[in-house]
Amino acid sequence: MEYIYSAMVLYSAGKDITEDAVKAVLTAAGVDADAAKIKALVASLEGVNIADAIANAAVAAPAAAPAAGAAPAAADAPAKAEEPEVEQVSEEDAAAGLSALFG
Repeated sequence: MEYIYSAMVLYSAGKDITEDAVKAVLTAAGVDADAAKIKALVASLEGVNIADAIANAAVAAPAAAPAAGAAPAAADAPAKAEEPEVEQVSEEDAAAGLSALFG
């Protein structure tokens, strides 16, 4: 999470989110920075409009609240779809499958 937080700090400060900048923030926070994680973070944020992402995330959270409030009413209604059956596997079958993995 500290990698994402470092990108958010840079965004909030109006700075470019670069590998060097992320590493500097992490180092200043006392985190042993992993170059591969930093590179992956910067690459994944390339072309992303962070302001839009924050706005969409902020809208999605309150939208979930009314659905949770409507759940008791839905519980009174009869079930429309049945859940699929889950196949039970015995311990012997599971052990046989594991032994095939390890020879």
